[in-house]
Amino acid sequence: MQDGADIHQRIARISAHLNPPANRLQVEGSSSLWRADCRAKGGSPGFKVAILGAAGGIGQPLAMLMKMNPLVSVLHLYDVANTPGVTADISHMDTGAVVRGFLGQNQLEDALTGMDLVIIPAGVPRKPGMTRDDLFNINAGIVRTLCEGIAKCCPKAIVNLISNPVNSTVPIAAEVFKKAGTYDPRRLLGVTMLDVVRANTFVAEVLGLDPREVDVPVVGGHAGVTILPLLSQVKPACSFTQEETEYLTSRIQNGGTEVVEQMFKKEFQQMSQAYAAVKFADACLRGLRGDAGVVECAFVSSQVTELPFFASRVRLGRHGVEEIYPLGPLNEYERVGLEKAKKELAGSIEKGVSFVRK
Repeated sequence: MQDGADIHQRIARISAHLNPPANRLQVEGSSSLWRADCRAKGGSPGFKVAILGAAGGIGQPLAMLMKMNPLVSVLHLYDVANTPGVTADISHMDTGAVVRGFLGQNQLEDALTGMDLVIIPAGVPRKPGMTRDDLFNINAGIVRTLCEGIAKCCPKAIVNLISNPVNSTVPIAAEVFKKAGTYDPRRLLGVTMLDVVRANTFVAEVLGLDPREVDVPVVGGHAGVTILPLLSQVKPACSFTQEETEYLTSRIQNGGTEVVEQMFKKEFQQMSQAYAAVKFADACLRGLRGDAGVVECAFVSSQVTELPFFASRVRLGRHGVEEIYPLGPLNEYERVGLEKAKKELAGSIEKGVSFVRK
């Protein structure tokens, strides 16, 4: 039977994982546990991941799914409210990742220190009646503050930015990192994976295939007409009528609206976005591990077009984006769509840049 000191030490370790104190924790006057050193016995090797906005509608399912990822050894959950409950709940899952919760601005630096990957779903989600401008006015300042913390505490981390409007928040993040002198364009990625997930699903429905067997490149941006599915490049190779092309393009571009209009509550879990975010995060982690041939679509600093940022297929590696692929051959419908996307994107990018520079 274990003596009392042993039992108290084990309890203290478990408590530190769930709600680590700001200062050193003294156990029985003889053992001190720093937050950074507090690891569960048998914790899995892997990467340290932080989720900023972990208690929100995307953050909660995202946290659960990341806890299940065998590549994650430490999972930090940060938000301005409700983090303790989410942390306690997620920490009960019997997977290898150690979970720690952080609450409020004064714990942001602790949440970020030493992270390999930072995922940002923070901010308000789109609600019925909201425009992208409404989202920008709320989320721009949140993203700026979080990125200032990243620049200070984990400037080498890969950053997956989900907070909308991505077409503007990625330029905001880039400008913040430039001001701090830490900007590495390879390490900043706007997550557009949900557009790809939807495209794969909707195309599979038309073709009568399993969505897991379908690959649709989606380029441009992450809002409305800036979302451009390249249906001429679908794998497996296939062809669509003009009517099918217009239907699929419109549905992929308006997939977010389709969901929002069916949600009558003010707050709701965004499961497909969380699924897409985890799928992309897993690709980034596999890249960090050194896996070959990890290719996904993302909104990144780019020279594919004349715009400074653009979503296209990228190869992920140990430093983030290792290679950006050209668009490839486009049909006439896609060329027209590309020009519309670029016109809309240019304004959104400039809006983000101006927000930080003003």
